[in-house]
Amino acid sequence: MTRRTAPAWHDDGVTASLSPHDPPAVPEGPQPAPAPAHDLRTEVRQSAVILAAVTVSGLLLGLLWLWLAPRVPLISDGKAVYLRNSEGEQAIGADGVFAFLGLGFGAVGAALVFWFRRSGGIAVVLGLAVGSLLASLIGWRLGVWLGPTSDVAAHARAVGKGVVFDGPLKLGAKGTLLAWPLAAMAVHLGLTALFGPRDPEPVPHWPAAEA
Repeated sequence: MTRRTAPAWHDDGVTASLSPHDPPAVPEGPQPAPAPAHDLRTEVRQSAVILAAVTVSGLLLGLLWLWLAPRVPLISDGKAVYLRNSEGEQAIGADGVFAFLGLGFGAVGAALVFWFRRSGGIAVVLGLAVGSLLASLIGWRLGVWLGPTSDVAAHARAVGKGVVFDGPLKLGAKGTLLAWPLAAMAVHLGLTALFGPRDPEPVPHWPAAEA
């Protein structure tokens, strides 16, 4: 026993048989490729590596700051300790050296992170930002620790009356601690905007004109 299909009438009067088993119509034109799955665990691991590497580089910042920062000369009269040159700008110079070093480290670190992790990602940026701040803190504390003692009175008694000695290395403007993370974020953002990967533009599809 054969199964009949119901005729379908068209405007031109020609009939065509429609079968319930006809395949569904496939839209013409290129179809968008499925988006690749994002491996969050890989990005988190890379962020942790970046955070650790940037944080450790704070040790180099501390050593360079200790080496390049100007010393503050002090002198004692046996009763009190005074600045040898009251108009000296060594203390401000120490802050400036730290700030310039932080800017340089931030720019170089951001460029390296962008070079090795061009695709970016929020976890990578977060690792760079947190690592930069920790590195700045480590460099500050290391420089103070390795520099002249902060016990000025004991140091003055040790060197004797009328002898010039170096004052402790200090960071007067604590805002300079943000020089590294701010520079890192600015440089990384600029490199991503200029050279980062971009989503491909969709290909326009023009449906064929119907007869």
